[in-house]
Amino acid sequence: MDRPDIEVRRSPRRRRTVSAYRDGDKVVVLIPATMSKKAESEWVETMLARVLRQEARQRPGDDELEVRAAELSDRYLGGLAEASSVRWVDNQNARWGSCTPADRSIRISSRLKGMPLWVLDYVLLHEMTHLLEPNHDDNFWAWVNLYPKAERAKGFLQGWSVAADQEPADDHVD
Repeated sequence: MDRPDIEVRRSPRRRRTVSAYRDGDKVVVLIPATMSKKAESEWVETMLARVLRQEARQRPGDDELEVRAAELSDRYLGGLAEASSVRWVDNQNARWGSCTPADRSIRISSRLKGMPLWVLDYVLLHEMTHLLEPNHDDNFWAWVNLYPKAERAKGFLQGWSVAADQEPADDHVD
């Protein structure tokens, strides 16, 4: 993985604390204005490592995605939905996920990487449910709504779409 760009912001109001967060392709590190260059350098490395560790936990690879999907099927679908493959894809800009019931493959948009895991779980469960019910009928939603955070996740994704200036669609997750 390439090292992200780093932006250091010094604040005269900040006295002792150091914090960092991801902002697009860069990591922003907030430090006190009085911090020495040497201390700044050390803190930048420490905070970068912390941000990258946190992202690694929130961005499971394809293998972990398959395991997560199987666990969700076991928990909410009685283990009835078994995918042949579950993987991240970079070419889904209008959907959060897609499923091909004929070959039992599931693709999850890489735009979900870094979003809360409960949102990812909702999309995975939504796609796994298509292995049982191909259409968005009442039976389909009865299965999906067994996930306790289904409505919250739908709202999160709709809000994200609006904030990203994308048109939220009812079939955003297919």
